[in-house]
Amino acid sequence: MVKMNYELTEEQQAIVEIAKQIADEKILPIREEYDEGQIFPNEIVEILAKSDLYRVFVPEEYDGLGMGIFEMSLVTEELSRVCGGIALAYAGSALGAFPILLYGSEEQKKKFLPSIASGEKIAAFALTESEAGSDASNVRTTATKEGDHYILNGTKQWITNGGVAGVHSVFATVDPTRGIRGMTAFIVDSETEGLEIGKKENKMGIRASETVELIFNNCKVPAENLIGREGTGFRIAMGTFDQSRPGVAAQALGIAQGAMEAALSYAQERIQFGSKIYSFQAVRFMIADMAIKIEAARALIYNVSKLVDSGAKNTGGYSAMAKTFASDVAMEVTTDAVQVLGGYGYMKEYPVEKMMRDAKITQIFEGTNQIQREVIASHLAKELSRLRK
Repeated sequence: MVKMNYELTEEQQAIVEIAKQIADEKILPIREEYDEGQIFPNEIVEILAKSDLYRVFVPEEYDGLGMGIFEMSLVTEELSRVCGGIALAYAGSALGAFPILLYGSEEQKKKFLPSIASGEKIAAFALTESEAGSDASNVRTTATKEGDHYILNGTKQWITNGGVAGVHSVFATVDPTRGIRGMTAFIVDSETEGLEIGKKENKMGIRASETVELIFNNCKVPAENLIGREGTGFRIAMGTFDQSRPGVAAQALGIAQGAMEAALSYAQERIQFGSKIYSFQAVRFMIADMAIKIEAARALIYNVSKLVDSGAKNTGGYSAMAKTFASDVAMEVTTDAVQVLGGYGYMKEYPVEKMMRDAKITQIFEGTNQIQREVIASHLAKELSRLRK
């Protein structure tokens, strides 16, 4: 592996080595088949669970290892180096768990987090709808209070892990006329009556990740599964993204790393005009630029992850920077990796075309990079205003 030494602790290095071993020995042999067939990697989930990697992002009091976003990002990066789609069985579960981790009651944490930590259940985050993509405030799924339950009706779209998750963090509105002040968050168990799995999406990339519609048809959710209070759902969703976006950045980083390694290996073997193509300056410079941008992205991601873990306030702008920069780097690096491999790079028997397809979604989900730039600009303006006071 070609990357800078970041002086990880022994514990951090151990989880990286575990993730690397799983990626190289278990994921690598199946990634092509699972991508082609859109197969969810149940056996990899079991291996990740037995290796205690789902415990990384869960506090010790809920049967976790008590680590943080940084360690979760390390695992995500390593798995994504081999397959960005399969890695989402891990990273997507962290996203689904974050609303409970960050905003759930003590009773909710004790009830739901241990099974997520053990890998017995994976989690999903259900916010997006057909009319609520970049405009997350435009949620139309409704939640109507009836006695000690809420009745949910509506459809969620493009939900990662949606068809296989045991626990869903779901966002609905208790009053559509109130806009974001009506949005409310709920924990919905997969066995809840009225929760149906809709269309499975046929995607360009991350094809081994389960992406489906979730249909709520008079879905009866206990009031005790309300996260926070009515009307706080938008704040919970945005606060979750402030924590989770370094994970998306880590996914993009891993994909870029894998693509650069493939391009470097190929360039040192491929003979053209009587020489290895790595001897040609045009190719050497392309790969050097890949390395520069990847290391810059890694430094940003690692530092932002540690900043979030420190409990610092107002980290959303930095999380958005990490996600935007790393995903743009991933798209550029994978595109250039295909170019280095030439015609072979365009063929499915080589991994870089898949990496290019997988990289694209990192510029889109958890907020498009255009939205991220709005977030960054807003944070900059607020910070300048604060400094002027």
